[in-house]
Amino acid sequence: MSSYQSVFAPGLFKDQVIVITGGGSGIGRCTAHELASLGATVVLMGRREEKLQEVVAEIEADSKESGSGGSYYGRADYRVADIRDEERVIEAIADIVLQHGRIHALVNNAGGQFPSKVEDISKNGFQTVVENNLVGGFVMAREVYKATMKEHGGNVVNITADCNNGFPGMAHTGAARAGMENFTKTAAWEWGRYGVRVNAVAPGIVASSGLATYDPMTRKKLLMAGEMMPARRLCTEAEVSASIVFLLTPAAAFINGETLHVDGGAQFGSSHMYMQLPRPKENNVELYDGFHRSNLDELLEE
Repeated sequence: MSSYQSVFAPGLFKDQVIVITGGGSGIGRCTAHELASLGATVVLMGRREEKLQEVVAEIEADSKESGSGGSYYGRADYRVADIRDEERVIEAIADIVLQHGRIHALVNNAGGQFPSKVEDISKNGFQTVVENNLVGGFVMAREVYKATMKEHGGNVVNITADCNNGFPGMAHTGAARAGMENFTKTAAWEWGRYGVRVNAVAPGIVASSGLATYDPMTRKKLLMAGEMMPARRLCTEAEVSASIVFLLTPAAAFINGETLHVDGGAQFGSSHMYMQLPRPKENNVELYDGFHRSNLDELLEE
């Protein structure tokens, strides 16, 4: 099996330590693979040890099988932690700094939600999603900043969601993601003087393993939603990962407090508008899927 087909230069993140929450699946797994292929030591964090171990094993196998390119590969490590558990987060970050010396970047990717109308969301359900998608990300960023970035500088990329026009059907995650976008701006201003950049990536609907967490009807609706967007398809994990990687590169050195939307332009209209558009005879929209372990075709099957 070949290595990750990144568009970025080999060795770009050599000797850098990058923490990725939710690194055991979906966008987090893909991003871990790309950053490791570019030389980073990636430290995955998540609640399920077996999933983290699987991704670490994948990266180690790719490094061995990539031939001469293997010299560019970094390493993979992991810590089991629930980002909602403040004490555990503090402990895990301290342990990572103790082992690796410092943390150069944080990809705040962990999160989760469930489909529901506003009237049917319980207080506990709403609070749980907010803790996952906002509070946990705040705690991670705060602790990485205090433990290492305030002294050495660094980068934080928060993964939010495309919710400029609200988030019908998932009000809890829409509220949390909007909060994270605002937190991104505030942290960027307060921490910028210490050489810390804080940005966000807001994906549209991504063809990832996360689709499998929804019930069959919701999954079918999400897959159909791609037909209602300008590009008439869903986003790939690799397209989100490439955006995250860009924000971590020196090319983005003067970008701070921004939210980069990776949604094919979906934020500028509504599904009703796209349903009025004539279907083109040919779809000339290019798709990028550099993730060599992607199962995109399987995910897109209805």
